[in-house]
Amino acid sequence: MQFGVFTVGDVTVDPTTGREPTEHERIKAMVTLALKAEEVGLDVFAAGEHHNPPFVPSSPTTMLGHIAARTERLLLSTATTLITTNDPVKIAEDYAMLQHLADGRVDLMMGRGNTGPVYPWFGKDIRAGIPLAIENYELLRRLWREDVVDWKGRYRTPLQSFTATPRPLDGVPPFVWHGSIRSPEIAEQAAYYGDGFFHNHIFWPKEHTQRMVALYRQRFEHYGHGSADQAIVGLGGQVFMRRNSQDAVREFRPYFDNAPVYGHGPSLEEFTTETPLTVGSPQQVIDRTLGFRDYVGDYQRQLFLIDHAGLPLKTVLEQMDLLGEEVVPVLRKEFASMRPAHVPDAPTHASLVAAAGGGKDSTVHAVDDVTGKAPEVAR
Repeated sequence: MQFGVFTVGDVTVDPTTGREPTEHERIKAMVTLALKAEEVGLDVFAAGEHHNPPFVPSSPTTMLGHIAARTERLLLSTATTLITTNDPVKIAEDYAMLQHLADGRVDLMMGRGNTGPVYPWFGKDIRAGIPLAIENYELLRRLWREDVVDWKGRYRTPLQSFTATPRPLDGVPPFVWHGSIRSPEIAEQAAYYGDGFFHNHIFWPKEHTQRMVALYRQRFEHYGHGSADQAIVGLGGQVFMRRNSQDAVREFRPYFDNAPVYGHGPSLEEFTTETPLTVGSPQQVIDRTLGFRDYVGDYQRQLFLIDHAGLPLKTVLEQMDLLGEEVVPVLRKEFASMRPAHVPDAPTHASLVAAAGGGKDSTVHAVDDVTGKAPEVAR
């Protein structure tokens, strides 16, 4: 099972000091978080994609490419890649390039985002959000899997004899998770292709998460990818820890109350009761996280949100130490002991290459515009 952290990259005033970090400081802090993730033995760092204040990660590939050059083992992912408003051609090429630079340590989480105005900013209509997600992803898959693509759809100009470059590393595209909080159509899409389904799991009660994951598992089996319990599931989660639970609640409360993600609404106590948010001791985080298995089954990836709401970097890094030293080692052991042998691990580039029968040279040579043949053949 993979464990890691994800960031939404919010620039938020620290309510205890009144200080707001600069965009530069926040971007650098996210990089520091990723490096710390590798240092403490986590598996995954994931970054969101946003194009509006107070969020700064508008270019995940730029940041993840920088992090790839400074890490050796860490798997780099997106907490959202906007499949609706990004051009599938650009996604195909950007993430194939990142895949090469990171030696395969890359996967993606497709999503529609949570900001309505982003659609017209990129020339799209929010009323077509689901159809855009479906059509754009179908094209993206073809661009990664077919060397030459002819394509025509509703939402972008046609492609004729188009080759996305570079080709995926070893001829194997990055693994894709489809992220959704509330859309059964996205769970269906993930199941149809046999991709992963990531339920962010930070806003809704467990019954909602249970229904969404159960739908995905049922449809995964329906489409012949394996039994329902072999479907690839990931969960989000949010935690704040101190060794004494009362200290954790007291320290986190002002940050919760002012958080752009969930502040100014239900109380901290209501939120921790009704959602997976856990504020307390490391043992409470362990117990709560192990309990996720009771209603979603065995799953493959757990990501924690810990650097939001204006928390200072020093505090965030203290959270990382607790995760790496006290929480994740126990979770690894306990989840592994409960998982049946037929339930797969989370996919990696190495496992996908092995499943494909080994890597291949994915280079596509140029063709003559008139004959459609490689230059040496055309002559």
